[in-house]
Amino acid sequence: MVCLLGCAVVPRDKGNFIDLPVEVVEDKIRGGLLGQLLGNLNGLPYEMKFIDEPGNVESYTPSLPQGARTDDDSDIEWVYVLEMQGGRDCFIAPKRISELWRAHINEKIWCANRYARHLMELGLDPPLTGREMLNPWAEFNISGQFLCETFGLVAPAMPQTAARLGLHYTHVAIDGEPAQTTQLFTAMISVAFVESDIEKILDAGLRAVDPKSKIRRIINDVRRWWEQNPDDWRRTRKFIKDKYSRYNGEVRDRNGYELNTASVICALLYGGGDFVETNRLAFNFGWDADCNAATAATIIGVIKGGKWMDGQGWNIVDRYANNRRPGMPTDETITRFGDRLCEVAKRVVIANGGEEIGVEGVRVYRIVLQRPRNVERLMLPEDRLPELKKQLMPLVEKGLTGDDRERACSAYLAICLDEVEHFRNQKPQAWNRALEILKLRYRKIVNHVFKAHGPVAERLQAKATAVGLKPPEKNR
Repeated sequence: MVCLLGCAVVPRDKGNFIDLPVEVVEDKIRGGLLGQLLGNLNGLPYEMKFIDEPGNVESYTPSLPQGARTDDDSDIEWVYVLEMQGGRDCFIAPKRISELWRAHINEKIWCANRYARHLMELGLDPPLTGREMLNPWAEFNISGQFLCETFGLVAPAMPQTAARLGLHYTHVAIDGEPAQTTQLFTAMISVAFVESDIEKILDAGLRAVDPKSKIRRIINDVRRWWEQNPDDWRRTRKFIKDKYSRYNGEVRDRNGYELNTASVICALLYGGGDFVETNRLAFNFGWDADCNAATAATIIGVIKGGKWMDGQGWNIVDRYANNRRPGMPTDETITRFGDRLCEVAKRVVIANGGEEIGVEGVRVYRIVLQRPRNVERLMLPEDRLPELKKQLMPLVEKGLTGDDRERACSAYLAICLDEVEHFRNQKPQAWNRALEILKLRYRKIVNHVFKAHGPVAERLQAKATAVGLKPPEKNR
């Protein structure tokens, strides 16, 4: 086990345990959080700006002169953190997650998250809201990575726990390959508490990914191109674009995991552990640049720590302004956000068999040692279908004669699960009524069926059209 940079006490691998000074763990949590906020908010001017060609950001100085603010790259996790802090279990119950979304997360969300929010209006709870057959964005959206960083921060040196926590929350809106990105990046963040070498951190992340995953191939491609072109990131960026831009410039070529996962890995490799350079490169690689910079900067922020970042002289006001999440605190600061993460991290350590003890006069977390590994294999729609039908068909049957929301939900599920003919033949009146309610009273979800992109969306749109559902009018 390597030494922590700037650590007064060297972590000691005791076979099944590792000792990490509490002060160092908390400092690294704060560094990771500040890195996430800087990458996100400093990267926003470049979001979707560089698509066909890379960016030309030549210089960059991190700053938050007005403080940080709510943005979906951090504020959805913020909602979860406050609930985790006040509750008994860090794995918030699915119904409670839906309640939190209804209370706090209604605007300034897009793609898979917006679709998941509409599914909650039908009465569906996570992880159903993130199953690919029900949410067509779930197969490729980057919510698996830009909503996962916090769960690496609260699971120091526990990459398996970090991945399980991350999956619990990112499955609200994603599945399949994006769930592998959750495991990749939560493991990397977790391991960064005890490792500073970027390639070794990436190796750890790779061990958290299913060997059959496309993510593994993307990482291997990026590493090979980086090794062949160590001084020419633009050439590597061209290789990435040429191989992974496959959808004629549509949303998936901007918001999909392929290009954006590759961009994060490139920023880390070419950045070489330099915080400023890693962010600058994440901006220049483009596509969903703010999300990518946030993820990469979280990892470097953990390595560097909060004290190092505070010592750089950057203009950072200690504020986390809430202008997007009603019902959440309006007086939050970056420091208080970090305090919450530190409190949750202590609970995660203890819940996973660790403890806080004194060693030679130093407060230490004795953490049960975890090796990074894949905790959820790659699940494809055909893998999910038997489970979904077993779980949902009785609900569809019952819901056809329930209240309006249950009827609409039953109609939607029957369409998604290819069971329309069954119910149309067995219960024609109930089916027709349920479909009519879905059309008239749940127009938002119907509209979003036709706004979704990609092969899964096209199949769902064909099924929806076959039962008489129509896309929104252009002037609506």
